Amino acid sequence: METTNSKTAPIVQEKDQNQVTLDLMRRMRLTGMANAFEESLTSTYAEAMTPDGFISWLMAREWDYRSSVAIDRLIRGASFRYNAYPEEIDYSISRGLNQNQMERLLSLDFVRQGQNLFITGSAGTGKSFLATAIGYHACKNGIRTLYSNTSKLLSSLKVAKAKNTIETELKKIERCQLLILDDAFLVPLDAKERPILLEIIEDRHDRKSIVIASQLPVENWYDAIGDQAVADAVLDRIVHSSHRIELFGESIRKIKAKK
Repeated sequence: METTNSKTAPIVQEKDQNQVTLDLMRRMRLTGMANAFEESLTSTYAEAMTPDGFISWLMAREWDYRSSVAIDRLIRGASFRYNAYPEEIDYSISRGLNQNQMERLLSLDFVRQGQNLFITGSAGTGKSFLATAIGYHACKNGIRTLYSNTSKLLSSLKVAKAKNTIETELKKIERCQLLILDDAFLVPLDAKERPILLEIIEDRHDRKSIVIASQLPVENWYDAIGDQAVADAVLDRIVHSSHRIELFGESIRKIKAKK
């Protein structure tokens, strides 16, 4: 004699079907949707929604998940030296930083238009922080970014050239809509670095943006590059389409230490 409870059978069947649906979502890599669907099984949230509303909610969760993953991937790929966020920029310190200008730059229109930004000033005035904050903001807006110390980048490219892999490395740089060159021109360029820098600049000219942070004022970059012809070519391609932030004053670290 069968003893199966007819009332519990549909419930078991429904649970099995939900698990099948969940497994399919995982296998199809719909992670955000699967997480949302799993949450709905342990709450009454979905009961207040129509079928169309429930599907729309699942799709929105999948979109949010993928957007978050993409942003995390861009931030990791940018190789920032440290974290810096626009909301942490201190405008109360007197150093020549204009909040209105900074907010216009954070709209990222200059990046979309392939323009450049120069941030100059003495040590500790926040050049690297501002450049990195713009880079983080760009990543959050889906813009592929690369951050690098200028000397280290050129040194690594010299090694790549000796190994005949420089074209691969240059293509990686070219794929980035925003390139941040930090601590630029602190060390004068040598004969092998100059043509590499020129090639990077030429690849990006009027198409993709560069943020250059340097302790040297722009008028001293010519001498730091060293070769007259290369300096003319480099500066002619980046200066005329540039925005500038010129910082001054004491080191922010020193000011905060006093406080």
